[in-house]
Amino acid sequence: MKLNTLLLSTALTVTSLFTMSAHADNSTRIAATSALGSVAGTAIGKQMGGNTGAMIGSAIGGAGGAAVSTNRRDRTAAAIGGGLGGVGGYTVGKNVGGTTGGYIGAAAGAAGGSVLGKKVSEDRHYDQRKYNKKYYKKHRRHNH
Repeated sequence: MKLNTLLLSTALTVTSLFTMSAHADNSTRIAATSALGSVAGTAIGKQMGGNTGAMIGSAIGGAGGAAVSTNRRDRTAAAIGGGLGGVGGYTVGKNVGGTTGGYIGAAAGAAGGSVLGKKVSEDRHYDQRKYNKKYYKKHRRHNH
């Protein structure tokens, strides 16, 4: 019980420090805030609803942490990745290493998922710009 309280207070403190300067939008910041949000959500969810609550909390915390620290264009993809990674990591970690393993798994899963989601979104935007540039160059005469 004391360990959960300590983890929760530490996670909330560090998360608030990251969210104050969240405009830098780099992968390390996104991974850290998503991981800390997932740990905080897991701890709160576990206190409120046991293992099911912890799974829901890890998903919400991971998604929230990723959304706070990602730019507007890539926010949705990073939040989805952080949420899915958090709940998946918690489930695997809980089965392998108990409660502490669940916290570690939630943090690792949310961090990796949010960065992966951001990268997929950036690649999609790049491909779309590349297609638009090629299309408009080819059909320039017909657009006037």
